[in-house]
Amino acid sequence: MKSLDATDRAILALLQEDADIPMAKLAEAVNLSPTPCWRRVQRLKEDGVITRQVALLDPAKLNLGVTVFVSVRTNQHSQAWFDRFHAAVTQIPEVVEFYRMSGEMDYLLRVVVPSIAAYDAVYKRLIAGSDLFDVSSSFAMEEIKLTTALPLDYAL
Repeated sequence: MKSLDATDRAILALLQEDADIPMAKLAEAVNLSPTPCWRRVQRLKEDGVITRQVALLDPAKLNLGVTVFVSVRTNQHSQAWFDRFHAAVTQIPEVVEFYRMSGEMDYLLRVVVPSIAAYDAVYKRLIAGSDLFDVSSSFAMEEIKLTTALPLDYAL
């Protein structure tokens, strides 16, 4: 992969704000003509810097106003256990993020649901068939900052 220059970073910053920006407008914003700008975008895709383009949806308008952070601890650390747990978690669409952690907890999940009752149903699916030591849920009271834009100052 070729290292990123200032123009690549500018393209990425603009695409992170609006992936639907017309190529002509993107090119103008980064002082390129459309064809070289398009080639750069294609290279960023081929290099795996741009992994996909998606639509971001408003959870409240989809009746998903409750965000739950779920901390999971286990005393099972075999690959077979993880494979079963991973398969179970990935089958739950309300789980929108899933991380293996260091420190006190083993896994952290972010779950979006319409209500506490809906989370209870997710919780029951999560623990069914999973040998978990501890599951702790924290409900977000207020969303202070949420962004999908990554900082670009560290890009090589």
